[in-house]
Amino acid sequence: MNKLWNRSLKTKWMLTTGLTIFISYAAICIVTFFALQSWLLSAEEQNATRTAEDLSSFFASQGFAVTIQDLQNQSGLMQAILTQDQTVRLFHLDGREILQINNAAPAVALPAELRHTHIEKMEVAGVDAFVIHRAVQIGPLHMILQLVHPLTAFQSMMSYILTTMFLLGIGGILLAAGMSYLASTLLIRPLQDLRNSMEAVKEGGFASKVDFTYTAQDEIGDLVIIYEEMLAKLEQSFTRQQQFVSDASHELRTPIQSLEGHLSLMKRWGKDDPEVLEESLATSLQDVGRMKKILEELLQLARQENLSQHATANVVEVLAEVEREMRFIYPHATLDRSVVGQIKEANITAEALGQVIRNIYENAIRYCERKPLIHTALHFKGEDVFIEVTDNGIGIAEENIPYVFDRFFKVDDARLHVEGSTGLGLSITKMLIDKYNGDIEVHSQIGKGSVFLLRIPLKL
Repeated sequence: MNKLWNRSLKTKWMLTTGLTIFISYAAICIVTFFALQSWLLSAEEQNATRTAEDLSSFFASQGFAVTIQDLQNQSGLMQAILTQDQTVRLFHLDGREILQINNAAPAVALPAELRHTHIEKMEVAGVDAFVIHRAVQIGPLHMILQLVHPLTAFQSMMSYILTTMFLLGIGGILLAAGMSYLASTLLIRPLQDLRNSMEAVKEGGFASKVDFTYTAQDEIGDLVIIYEEMLAKLEQSFTRQQQFVSDASHELRTPIQSLEGHLSLMKRWGKDDPEVLEESLATSLQDVGRMKKILEELLQLARQENLSQHATANVVEVLAEVEREMRFIYPHATLDRSVVGQIKEANITAEALGQVIRNIYENAIRYCERKPLIHTALHFKGEDVFIEVTDNGIGIAEENIPYVFDRFFKVDDARLHVEGSTGLGLSITKMLIDKYNGDIEVHSQIGKGSVFLLRIPLKL
């Protein structure tokens, strides 16, 4: 069983199918064989009995004055009643043989007592036969009729049937095994393609995945769909991981080098010069804070969470909280807000919405040469809430607008030096909006500010 279990699925399928067909066919053949044997044996017995009755009727029709000599003269007529392999003998009641017709088999011992027709199946001269003993009256004499009916034809017929069943069974099993092998080859081919694709991914990565199509809507089709979805998620997760590593190494290189330089400076000169020590400590803390912010934003980009169907956020309350935070951090900025329509909750978490608004506000404040003025307009309409954030910043050149949501993109403006910017804020904003089935777009002109338009589905 262990050896069979460890064989290929195709082999197990073929062997199981062949064994099932063999057992079914053998059971049918056994039932059919014994049914035919019983029916044919009964037919042979009826044939022998009918012959004995015909002979008895013939003897009775000869009249009371018939003699044995008369019967011997009519042996040809009596042979016509018999078949070629049947043998008939007439005996006196004392056991003396009087007449013999068609000597195809030797005589059989008479029964000790005969009151009725006696039928017995026995072996005569090495051949199975029905032997019938029957009391008959020929003229004035009472005699015993012995009929030996060999079962040679019956046995030949049964042997032929058994041979035919055996040959048909062997042919049927071979045909079934061949058909099951072909069927298993066709049915298992998608699984083999799936295995080959997995092997290719294991050996060469996601780029080496073997593409194949399977359109049938069955269990294998479901398995292929699940595999494709799982592979897509794994590839996405792997890509995010690679992006996180490359982004972290890219963005952290500069602050780490700066921190290393200031620590070296403190080691050499900071012990004796308080001004150098103070400046290096301040710069080092600034670099550490920058690294902390970069890591937080990179983790938000790399984190892959499922969309919560129960996510809700009160847009007005979230905006008010973010505005209070911005006024505390940037007291020189002016923020106001207007609301149109019936206020409803949006299908997004409060944390995600707060991060989106916070990133837009911080960009508007940082990229501004004058006192920042930010106006936020809320429009609750139909199944969505539309958020419009307008600022008076430096604006974005038209050729740069398609790239503002790319990771690490920064506006290249020599007039403005922005501290603490990583180029990841708007990438995170776009990622969060897409995650909750929303939309975001930007309209901007150089020197006139920017307008961010957000659409977020409402919780209905």
